[in-house]
Amino acid sequence: MPPPKDVVKIAIQMVGAIPQLIDLHQTKPLASVLKDVCDAWSLPNAEHYALQYVDGRQTYITESNRGEIKNGSILRLTTSPDQEAERLYSGIQSNNSDVKTDSLKKLAGLSQDVTFAQEFINRNGLKQIFYIVEEGNATGEMLAHTLKAFMELMEHDFVSWETLSAAFIKKIVSYVNMNTVDASVQQLSLSILENMVPTSRLLFELVKKEVTLDRLLTHLQVTNAQLQLKAMALLIALLLAATDAERRDMMDYLQEKNIRQFIHKNIIHSSEPLGDEMAHYLYVLQSVSLNLCERRMRTSMDPYSQEQRELLQSLRQTAFESESEAPASNFSTERRRSLCAKEFRKLGFMNNSNPAEDLRRAPPGLLALDNMVYFSRHTPNAYSRFVLENSSREDKHECPFARSSIQLTLILCEILHVGEPCSETAQAFYPMFFGQDHFFEELFCICIQLVNKTWKEMRATQEDFDKVLQVVREQITRTLSLKPTSLELFKTRVNALNYSEILKLRQTERLHQEETLAVPVLELRERLKPELLELIRQQRLLHLCEGTLFRKISSRRRQDKLWYCRLSPNHKVLHYGDVEEGVQSPPIESLPEKIPVADMKMLLMGKECPHTKEKSSGKQNKDVLELAFSIVYDMEEYCLNFVAPTRYEFCLWTDGLNVLLGKEMTSERTQTDLDVLLSMELKLRLLDLENISIPDTPPPVPKPPSNLNFCYDFSHAEQ
Repeated sequence: MPPPKDVVKIAIQMVGAIPQLIDLHQTKPLASVLKDVCDAWSLPNAEHYALQYVDGRQTYITESNRGEIKNGSILRLTTSPDQEAERLYSGIQSNNSDVKTDSLKKLAGLSQDVTFAQEFINRNGLKQIFYIVEEGNATGEMLAHTLKAFMELMEHDFVSWETLSAAFIKKIVSYVNMNTVDASVQQLSLSILENMVPTSRLLFELVKKEVTLDRLLTHLQVTNAQLQLKAMALLIALLLAATDAERRDMMDYLQEKNIRQFIHKNIIHSSEPLGDEMAHYLYVLQSVSLNLCERRMRTSMDPYSQEQRELLQSLRQTAFESESEAPASNFSTERRRSLCAKEFRKLGFMNNSNPAEDLRRAPPGLLALDNMVYFSRHTPNAYSRFVLENSSREDKHECPFARSSIQLTLILCEILHVGEPCSETAQAFYPMFFGQDHFFEELFCICIQLVNKTWKEMRATQEDFDKVLQVVREQITRTLSLKPTSLELFKTRVNALNYSEILKLRQTERLHQEETLAVPVLELRERLKPELLELIRQQRLLHLCEGTLFRKISSRRRQDKLWYCRLSPNHKVLHYGDVEEGVQSPPIESLPEKIPVADMKMLLMGKECPHTKEKSSGKQNKDVLELAFSIVYDMEEYCLNFVAPTRYEFCLWTDGLNVLLGKEMTSERTQTDLDVLLSMELKLRLLDLENISIPDTPPPVPKPPSNLNFCYDFSHAEQ
């Protein structure tokens, strides 16, 4: 007979005593359970003790979290959180430096537990930590433990960052600005400031004033990768919290200091592999920089603006100066206006008499005009060649420079996500972005020449304009997906990907995606599907057995805390537990927590997950929603919550869990894998029928012959 639902079999340890194996009745008050345990070991004052997990984060057991205890859990009898908080509160005030350091070290570890943190903060423990920092006598290891404890206590959001004193903040800033401080202290100080910045405008202004961009750039140039990472985190926090004007000024200053070239050389191309955190920060820096174009992109041209009209006229003058400037003074106003209209038509404006009308559409707005002017001034030879070459073509075959530039600018804004908010989790950045100043304009210069080249290859006419730009978009996106490390390499690859190559790629993909629809082939596909789906199921389960590293993400900031989950080789138990940074594939024995597959009840995804519902709707993050899933287990009372590192991992894990639950695999990856396997298998099966057309319907069965005299009579042969 199975044990009752509210009874859990556990082991309890204590130093110097034989462990107790007990049946924990979840309906019994925790104080009574502790009294029984203490009585078994003849310990008085049971109220001074508490139970704590032996493995993992060693969380204290409370009435609120006791439901998470599983069969087979190992707990430890230890000092209660209030007693421990009292002891450490006294210990950190000790005059003995060794006692004080040990107390601070233990405080930094225990502060991760919410129950202990509440007890310590209730004793005004933060005030004592403030005193240690403000006094300024603590250094090295003692100071590092103090700052670590402060960070962990603030993580629980019991106390507002805005309550910090000016003296405390000034001291933290001094650790960042001094050169003679331990790297560990500087890392923690940078993290503290990073968390302060988003909480209020006042704290942002204070940190921005006290920690200069020059100082952050100095930290970025150190060899210590962790210090470099924390400096980048604070820089990104400052950029995200700044107003548009402040952000523009900060980015201009960083550009003056050649931050892009430094990042390109010393971070992207360093000997050390780029971590997920740094990749995210580089993505944000790229996104913030590109979003500086948004204001011009969303601003229509003002035909009454003298500055904008001069920019427009400079395009015409640069292209036709030798033809028009000298004799123009001899022409009448009407003749000069007619000449200008003719030249604007040659430039490819649709509205020749008033070209400003072409730039009224926003986006791309004035950004298109900026790009055209940049192209004409920085590559005048290529600009003149483009315009004059198309001026000499037949009317229907000329490639309109202005119209193409406006549409190309819009395409680049869409591809590079200009004006879109930064994602909290994305890591996709372009290495070549950091290798080039004026990246957007330089990319435009390459791509506008690509438009002309593709136009000629397609022998296009005005009616083909949209088709040409569609091919150009494909050329750009395909080349960017290769992650070229420089614009020169991008230019080489995008020009090599000519129109004929695009046609070949499209044809190949079409053959992969659209198999022949002959009825016999469709029947063969249906027969092959079960076998191939079983193969995909096995692959999903193998992936779960290998396991995956998941990152914990809070609603307030990106966390560097990791945990690992993997399926046992017999597919019966899910093992999981916290791991340290750098651990790639921990052995299954090192993962303390486990969930029997038999206890799993259902799989939740996206908005259905409890950890996505906890966030306020205003801060709901699309990327986290798309990657979140949860396992409901043990009579639908508990959930194990995941946020997959990538969409690929999300698909494999949700598929694998559905297989374990005996359900169909539902991810888009399943269909993709099935299509690929079906395509390969069909090609192998139909290899002998190459170049033989397969009829849509089987040939008709012929009528029976009038006689069967042609059949051999075996009866005569047997005689």
